[in-house]
Amino acid sequence: MTKTEEPAAGTRPEGAGNEAEAARRVRDLFGAIAPRYDFLNHLLSFSCDRWWRRRTARRVRDWLRPGSCVLDVCCGTGDLTFALEREAHKQAGGSVAICGGDFVHGMLVRAREKAIARSSGSCFLGVDALALPFADGCFDLIAVAFGFRNLANYAVGIEEFRRVLRSGGLLAILEFSEPPGPVFGRLYRFYFERILPGIGGLISGNRRAYGYLPTSVARFPSPEDLAESLRTAGFANVRYERWMGGIVALHLAQRPGTKNAKVEAS
Repeated sequence: MTKTEEPAAGTRPEGAGNEAEAARRVRDLFGAIAPRYDFLNHLLSFSCDRWWRRRTARRVRDWLRPGSCVLDVCCGTGDLTFALEREAHKQAGGSVAICGGDFVHGMLVRAREKAIARSSGSCFLGVDALALPFADGCFDLIAVAFGFRNLANYAVGIEEFRRVLRSGGLLAILEFSEPPGPVFGRLYRFYFERILPGIGGLISGNRRAYGYLPTSVARFPSPEDLAESLRTAGFANVRYERWMGGIVALHLAQRPGTKNAKVEAS
């Protein structure tokens, strides 16, 4: 499967003819697999998803300062939220306000159950990433792990993130990518397109949801294209780094301002 010549404007699950239909189908797909979502994430990624989220939290630790406000958009069952919370405790004790937001009710139910089990101080809210219910400039950090790809309109999502970030605030987008190397790329696509949907579908009972995953990754803009979209939207200090041979990429960008912070190497 190859990328389209023009970067996609937003996700389009099979049968979706417009943005509203795309959003509804994404909500239905992820709602259907919510009960087995964590187990399958860890199984199908060989638990690398845990490390990717922890590493993301370490990379943005300078924005986890006392008094900071943080939003994990498209939070799913909250794994990135909890990784950010653990890192925040190391940096600033319990003085960082962290919120996870998602528009899939089943995911939020699971996230809240996990928060109670962990005695977490993070809150979880039902939010639409394309129409965030927050005032302008109220977050120091916005993070998204494997959810940005599922937005029905990427440009609107980026603009919403920029709107609710404070001057100097950081946007971190962790997302799947197709490896650039020919040999590893073929192996990756074979696993992603042939093996993963079968295992995911068998365990979750919803092969369609796990068939959507490789299709959405194939249509998603390349790291270079996403970086350019962030620059076009007015973000500064835009950069990205590929991990594990390029199967995931972390994008970092700041809303222009005076905050003096740096991304920590790890």
